[in-house]
Amino acid sequence: MKRIVICSLILLFISCSGNKNLSPAETATIVAESFFSKDKSTLKKHTTSEGYASLNTLLDMIPDTEKEIEVDILDEAVDGEATWVKYSTSYDGKPGVFKLVQEDDQWKVTHNGPREKGPF
Repeated sequence: MKRIVICSLILLFISCSGNKNLSPAETATIVAESFFSKDKSTLKKHTTSEGYASLNTLLDMIPDTEKEIEVDILDEAVDGEATWVKYSTSYDGKPGVFKLVQEDDQWKVTHNGPREKGPF
């Protein structure tokens, strides 16, 4: 009986610790927060390689801040296989836009080209 209880508890912990599929809005929030707080490991985890390279080059241009970053999702639109998320942060009053694609069954922010306007 003890073995069954112990095995059940182990299976419960393993099943609850699996990767959670985040929505595009949740992913965009995490990326914006990690970008403005300069958390490169979190930023890399939630972006494609092109998206990370693009955002990483901008990190040195923003000054450090001690205040907590608040992110508000303003709009979300699906365009084919990509999803566009419009957001604003407490760091910068100007809204920003992320383009997200699915990579390995996870939504990730990717680089949007200079001519890509998106739906907003």
